[in-house]
Amino acid sequence: MLELLTLQKIREAVSRGPSEARVHVQLETVASKLTREQKPYCELTLADAGDRMTLRVWSDHPNYKACDSMESGDFVEIIGEFYQHQQYGLDVRRWTTRRLTADEQAQLLQGPPELRARQTADWDSIVVATAAIRDPRLQALCAEFVAQHGARFRNTAGARTYHHARRGGLVEHTAQMMRVASALAPLYPNLNLDLLIAGILFHDAGKLWENYLPESGFSMPYDELGEMVGHIGIGMELVNSLWRKILAEERARSWSDLHPASDDVRIHLLHLIAAHHGEMQLGSPVYPKTPEAIVLHYIDNLDARVEMIFAGYPVAKPLANRVFERVRPLPANLVKALEKFSGPASA
Repeated sequence: MLELLTLQKIREAVSRGPSEARVHVQLETVASKLTREQKPYCELTLADAGDRMTLRVWSDHPNYKACDSMESGDFVEIIGEFYQHQQYGLDVRRWTTRRLTADEQAQLLQGPPELRARQTADWDSIVVATAAIRDPRLQALCAEFVAQHGARFRNTAGARTYHHARRGGLVEHTAQMMRVASALAPLYPNLNLDLLIAGILFHDAGKLWENYLPESGFSMPYDELGEMVGHIGIGMELVNSLWRKILAEERARSWSDLHPASDDVRIHLLHLIAAHHGEMQLGSPVYPKTPEAIVLHYIDNLDARVEMIFAGYPVAKPLANRVFERVRPLPANLVKALEKFSGPASA
């Protein structure tokens, strides 16, 4: 039997040529469509824990009639020859399919072991970084958020499509931003690292409602609150709500003499959330106006764009040797990265 691979592993294999493979996926969507010539075909969106692909089943394909019994949300195995289609990207031919057993579905929903391990380590690093915050108000705020919403956080994507668009992607994105901030802090000793770490935790907290994925599948539902308010507004209200709760507790009585004043801390944290997109035309109600807000914005943008370009190489259409078609929202065509130095070339 062929080795069971993820969609991402199949993309890596196909970059070297067509590859016979076996994959377990959920049918995110099953749609009947028409070509420009009005010929019917079926379009399947396949998803696993880390990737997705579109499979078009033409009316003359042996499996076309089988699409009638497929529904969105079904879990299936696909075996076939995967290859890079010039027009459609990752595709598969001579394929067969079957429904997954309940145990196979459960395994698929958990994600591959290496992804689970990475996200678990990233979550642990977030907990450690926020627990190390010296300002007791920010530390208490972060701890309360983690306690109340940690499980939902771990099921949330970093974005709907462009970067870290997978369950747990927000954990990966947040943990990496905290690591970058901690590495930068010694180079800019005037930065308030406590505020920056707390701001990184909360900057996308509203996405717990915008980009939450249920444990039963890989399809991200739309949320009315997320649609009407957006993650920046939700995040700011979340901070205010948690802040009021903490200030009403007994421990907050000793904070009245702390410097800077508690309300100044709260307002600066709110500013990090409000300004993290950097520009009003990109969704921020204000521009970054403090050192921490500027740093957070650029760290956020850096991690998102590095993720996008590395994720773009396997899916981008080749234009020439080592040159690939633009992947939105990146601004230009991609060029293959220079390999790391490894010494003299082997004979």
